[in-house]
Amino acid sequence: MSPERIRIFAAAAGVLLLMAAANRTHTPLVMSNAAQALLNSLSGEQKAKAVFSFNDEERLNWHFIPRERKGLSYKHMTPEQRPLALALLNASLSQQGFVKATSIMSLEEILKIQENNTPPGRRDPENYFFSIFGEPSENGTWGFRFEGHHVAMNFTIVNNKVASSPMFYGTNPAEVKAGPRAGLRVLGNEEDLARAVVKSLTPEQRKIAVVADVALKDIITMADRKAALKGQPSGLSAAKMTPAQRQLLQALLEEYANNIPEQGAAARRDLIKKAGTNLNFAWTGGLEKGEGHYYRVQAPAFLVEYDNTQNNNNHVHSVWRDYNGDFGFDLLGNHYTASH
Repeated sequence: MSPERIRIFAAAAGVLLLMAAANRTHTPLVMSNAAQALLNSLSGEQKAKAVFSFNDEERLNWHFIPRERKGLSYKHMTPEQRPLALALLNASLSQQGFVKATSIMSLEEILKIQENNTPPGRRDPENYFFSIFGEPSENGTWGFRFEGHHVAMNFTIVNNKVASSPMFYGTNPAEVKAGPRAGLRVLGNEEDLARAVVKSLTPEQRKIAVVADVALKDIITMADRKAALKGQPSGLSAAKMTPAQRQLLQALLEEYANNIPEQGAAARRDLIKKAGTNLNFAWTGGLEKGEGHYYRVQAPAFLVEYDNTQNNNNHVHSVWRDYNGDFGFDLLGNHYTASH
């Protein structure tokens, strides 16, 4: 084995060991070390695809549909580089979030089989892209994006703090109906916990929470750079829920919070705690499993959206947005204010 390959394997092993200790280590440090290890393994041509300046407009150019993307694809990495790329993704997510992301990637194989006439490359579990913005460092300002069909992760690191939104997960199929993976529901908790909330409501509460009998056809905010609702009814206030109902709503929000490492999850839980009863739960569509439905939870600082209406109500889109913190804009604002 060549010295170069030995060096790359050693780096991969080191980063994977770091991942094993991620819950005990400061997340920005683990992320920056993992990002630097990946960068060190890339050729000049690969770096030209993967690396952007932090202020490049591309940092805000995100989406979750099958389309051409900038960045370096997993497909075009060497076998030695791929573990380093996955280590960076692992460092940026919790174990729960990493399992969801990689499981969603694997669903592309199922879609390839289902869609016999799919153009070459459209359904490919390796067609996911890594982009790094700026120079990775624990105390610096930089960003990382992982993106492809139904996975869009945007991370911004500013002075030892990490912003982790917009964060999008989708699944098609939402439930695998046949074959060796029949019964798999990657985002099943996001559906079941929300249905538990709406089904716990009294008829009077449902009249407020269920704002339309027909489900919205997709999440409202889509891939907008700035999250904003557009005059839609807000649904039922948590202030009008019983303690037991609020506990169900808390469990739903924690499912979204726990997709990122503990440091970030704690920050999300803090936003939930600060909101208190200033939370609103809205639902559209049917209440039973298999019926098209949409829900959202909105608070002063964040928004959660979920939709399952496409492909005979077996195709999920879900997202966590921070109104002021998407792409780390709140961290950047605080940093620039302190610097000046």
